[in-house]
Amino acid sequence: MTSSSVTAIHSRGNAWVKDLRRLAQDNGAYRKQGRVWLEGDHLCRAALERGVVPAVAVFAESLWPTAQPEWGKAAPKVVVLADALFADISGLESPAKMGFVLDLPEGGSPRPGVAAVVLDSVQDAGNVGSILRSASAFGFRQVLALKGSAALWSPKVLRAGMGAHFALDLVEGLAPEDLADLDLPMLVTSSHQGDYLHRADLPWPCAWVMGHEGQGVSTVLQERASQHIRIAQPGGEESLNVGAAAAICLHASAAQCALQAGR
Repeated sequence: MTSSSVTAIHSRGNAWVKDLRRLAQDNGAYRKQGRVWLEGDHLCRAALERGVVPAVAVFAESLWPTAQPEWGKAAPKVVVLADALFADISGLESPAKMGFVLDLPEGGSPRPGVAAVVLDSVQDAGNVGSILRSASAFGFRQVLALKGSAALWSPKVLRAGMGAHFALDLVEGLAPEDLADLDLPMLVTSSHQGDYLHRADLPWPCAWVMGHEGQGVSTVLQERASQHIRIAQPGGEESLNVGAAAAICLHASAAQCALQAGR
């Protein structure tokens, strides 16, 4: 990569800085701006390892001299902010002092026949990020979020996803009818009906549906399900956190697939 252009900014009133502050602090700003903010070296490195080229690399002034050898050519443009200005922008209690601005990936549409996780109004950012990590770990290549789910590219979901975003095809803002062409058996989690997960014959590829934290999977998707699956809970709890349930279910699918393939 050729040398990056470097711009130093010290004014809180700078228009570009104002936009960056919105990206860092407003969960829906990425949709309006068509850009995404990654804060911290872990997320930035995860993006680079997946072949993502950021539009802008941003550094706090105190970090820039030591960061330049490793990160100075990561993006075609570098912006160096006064430390107080970076701290004002950051959405973290302890600002990471570096970040990337990315162009928002094109959303696309559901891919027929590709193992998927469907988010049916999963609203907690931590849960959504956790589910994205499990999807990536267990071979589910796309995550499809119905309207009412947490914003997939919001700062909180990005932090919880720990880089999983860059291994997945993400589509959000969908309606139930948009899943019609997915051409996959749909498995719906339930706390009270269906086969127990440890006894179920799980198809591969498939689409697992994870529902709202309080209300579960909607009636319309319950009715479309190929299988209803419940997780045995001998300890007696009424239900599991949706992030935990997703990890258990997706691992079970991946494990059965591996056994059937003789791996």
